[in-house]
Amino acid sequence: MLKCDFGNLARDVQRLEQAGAELLHWDVMDGRFVPNLSYGAMVIAALAQRTDLASEAHLMIEDADRYLDEYVQAGCDWITIHIEAGKDPRGTLRRIRAAGCWAGLALNPGTPAERLRPYLEDVDSVLVMSVEPGFGGQRFIPSSLEKLQEVRGLVGPDKLVAIDGGIGPETIAACAAAGADVFVAGSAIFDRPDFRPALDELSALARESHRGR
Repeated sequence: MLKCDFGNLARDVQRLEQAGAELLHWDVMDGRFVPNLSYGAMVIAALAQRTDLASEAHLMIEDADRYLDEYVQAGCDWITIHIEAGKDPRGTLRRIRAAGCWAGLALNPGTPAERLRPYLEDVDSVLVMSVEPGFGGQRFIPSSLEKLQEVRGLVGPDKLVAIDGGIGPETIAACAAAGADVFVAGSAIFDRPDFRPALDELSALARESHRGR
């Protein structure tokens, strides 16, 4: 949702729902962990009242544990935190699960997949960042495909693997073939005048590659 029209958030959420989107991915930034600011729990809570779509809060913030309850109360179904954001994330992941939400752990481009190993029992999903976090519209980092394969090998078939950054018609098929299940797309959808053809194209490319896995 980082690439949406911030002056017409409710309208864009409605357009995405009508176009067949399944999940709203909210990039929450604190200006410290990443060099940018975005929206917070109050905005997500307000939009949750206007849609039946599931919501994921991607917390690109330094102290996710401190603010976790706000995102649970905002109606988030899925909360993803960063392995690089300071302290051992195990306790936060367990709190997320105890609150009835899916627990995700994100890896920045420079973080090796092996860092996940101590936390595999505490996650429902892993998010591979294929751009440096903090800004939308960046180009896909090709080495992310190798990391996707490594992550898929570590987590096995029963957990979700997501990819975020530079996802579009040119990259989504290769990401699906490398092991991704969930694709966070911004510019590839919001830069198109009609969201449905954009989503349909991306979905078709991903499904075709999944069948080949």
